[in-house]
Amino acid sequence: QVQLVESAGGLVQAGGSLRLSCAASGLAFSSYGMGWFRQAPGKEREFVAAIRSSGHSTYYADSVKGRFTISRDNAKNTLYLQMNSLKPEDTAVYYCAASLGTGTAYRDYHYWGQGTQVTVSS
Repeated sequence: QVQLVESAGGLVQAGGSLRLSCAASGLAFSSYGMGWFRQAPGKEREFVAAIRSSGHSTYYADSVKGRFTISRDNAKNTLYLQMNSLKPEDTAVYYCAASLGTGTAYRDYHYWGQGTQVTVSS
């Protein structure tokens, strides 16, 4: 079956960096667009970043543009999210997701990881 497994998140100070990874199995990874979403307590899940199956195009939420970088290694079936200049408002559970297209909406994605907690202290 399809599995998307995020790496452990963690606690980081404001201004710090963290890299998340997402290991995919059970699907033709190189055929799927991939995305990162996040959900803070009491808030809806929101789009963070997406990348086309080829890796040639990326998309970002305005709130993370210039600070976060999404990338993928199709040979390793792995998705990454490099997060720099972290802010307390980036605190959330981060999810990776797979889509047969490349969208920014929750409904565009067919498979989801279990999520990993990222906490940014001020």
